[in-house]
Amino acid sequence: MSQGRAPITAIVFDLDGTLVDSVPDLHAAANRLMSEMQLAPLEIATVTSFVGNGIPTLVERCLAAAGSKASEAETRVAVARFKSLYAEEPAIRTVIYPGVVEALDAFQAAGYGLGVCTNKSEALARAVLRDVGLGDKFSVVIGGDTLATHKPDPEGLLSAIDALASTPDTALYVGDSEVDAETAARGRVAFALFANGYRKAPLAELPHWHAFDNLHQLALDIGLVPAAGE
Repeated sequence: MSQGRAPITAIVFDLDGTLVDSVPDLHAAANRLMSEMQLAPLEIATVTSFVGNGIPTLVERCLAAAGSKASEAETRVAVARFKSLYAEEPAIRTVIYPGVVEALDAFQAAGYGLGVCTNKSEALARAVLRDVGLGDKFSVVIGGDTLATHKPDPEGLLSAIDALASTPDTALYVGDSEVDAETAARGRVAFALFANGYRKAPLAELPHWHAFDNLHQLALDIGLVPAAGE
């Protein structure tokens, strides 16, 4: 890694919008919930704009967008019901982004410690990783409920880095959103920004060390793995 940084030994990834496009399953669960609550269905673009701060916030935003006047108690019930619906089908429609499998295989072969830090609950994150075939790629998974804090608080990211026997100055965080950029900045961890995820702000407005649109190409471009034939 350039700019005088120590060599990378561990790479931690966000999940939704970074490794996988999970919005189709989140959208399906949201509209099942809307139907049960006799609310109008939501467009997939609307649900996409609500991703990044965890399921409780996503559900709150979905209810508001559908015109619900749910009380705090009713919202808690809706959040629990959404989690149940989503857990039934966590990855039926979810797809892995291009270049991810190749990059993760190359990272493993190169000996990097690999982890996930997401605001999705740990159980659901593990279920998604398992169902899309990435469950064996990561030795650490920190979810939004693993600790008392969640992103953009950097505690989860720093815990993942520590569990991978690395340090903030020898780790890389890979994400796609404003929340991820802030998390990395607060943890003083180098941040690689996936340009095709769920961010809402223009690319230039998110602080990042490197931006990319294919994870395997990123790995080659910044020298994390050797090119073929090297």
